[in-house]
Amino acid sequence: MDPVDILIAEDNPKDFEFLKQLLSQWDEPVTITRASNGHDALEIGLSRKNPLVISDIQMPEMNGIDFARKLWEQQPEAKIVFWSQFKDEMYIRALVKIVPPETVYGYILKSSQQDRILSAIRTVLLDEQCWIAPEVRKVQGRAGHSLTALSDIEYEALLDISLGLTDNLIAQRRYLSRRGVQSRLNSLYNKLAIDQEQFQSEKIGDSFNLRNRAVAVSIARGLINAFEMETEEKDFQSWFKRFRRTHKAKP
Repeated sequence: MDPVDILIAEDNPKDFEFLKQLLSQWDEPVTITRASNGHDALEIGLSRKNPLVISDIQMPEMNGIDFARKLWEQQPEAKIVFWSQFKDEMYIRALVKIVPPETVYGYILKSSQQDRILSAIRTVLLDEQCWIAPEVRKVQGRAGHSLTALSDIEYEALLDISLGLTDNLIAQRRYLSRRGVQSRLNSLYNKLAIDQEQFQSEKIGDSFNLRNRAVAVSIARGLINAFEMETEEKDFQSWFKRFRRTHKAKP
């Protein structure tokens, strides 16, 4: 019997050893290759036919979502089990957009019991059936519901206010009028149901700063997190340097 050849994309050595030990419990012989970052995982995955992959979400150089997207673009038959400590809506939202039709994949949380993790991996890689952790399915439902899921422009507005940008700077960055910026923000507030929380009184005025409240609600929902905001901050700083050079005050 030929061994089952599995690529594990995991930068944490302890998590890799845990998976390696777990897979040794299979009756089938298993060959394991490790990639410690997304770029290496992509290179190895593209070199294989019908690759079988277990991938972390947060990895250096390229995260698990971008790795999967690029692998599936060239090998849509690749079977991937995402295993992560996160069930953040931002990851589920991104994942839903990139899975090719009829592609088999799974999503299991690292906090799950060993037998559940092993069952998820076997179901996807050997039985060729999708397997999504129940906790993730709940988030998936919210991310896909028209009344609660953010559109791309609403999500873009959320990133802008999370970076602390003013209406004027958002308008410059997104090529919008100030009215256009306000329209996007109002749509974001409505989708997050912040307008329903808001009330006014003569003594205190508005109950919330809507921008700050939107960020707080989004963190609680897992729409943004510190890891991904690091990338957004780098992208913004790159744009801001170009913007400042273009609009440098004349003497």
